[in-house]
Amino acid sequence: MTKGGPQMRMLSGFNHNIRFRGKVYHVQTEDGGKDNPQIITHAFQGGAILDSVRTSYTDLLDRPNWQADLKDRMKAQHLEEIRRLMSGDIVPPEGDPGER
Repeated sequence: MTKGGPQMRMLSGFNHNIRFRGKVYHVQTEDGGKDNPQIITHAFQGGAILDSVRTSYTDLLDRPNWQADLKDRMKAQHLEEIRRLMSGDIVPPEGDPGER
C-alpha cells in the first residue's frame, strides 16, 4: 500500500484520569495523523493545560510495521507524562500538584 492509503489512518490515543493529592488530573495522548506526524500529550487540571509534549514520528513512516512502533511510542510518552505528574515535575501555577 502507498503512504496515503488506509495504512495511514490516525491511531486512537490514550486518556487517563489521575487522582493525586485529592485532585483529579487528566492525561491525554493522541496521534497528529499523516499530515502532522506528531505524538501529542497534554496534562490537564480542571480543563486547563498544565503541560504539553510533542514528539515527531516522521522517522517511523517508512518502516514496514510503523503503526505498532508508533503505538509503543505513544504509550511510552503517555506513561512518562503520568510519571512526571505523580513525581511533582508538573506543577500547577499555584504550587505543588494537587493544591489547586
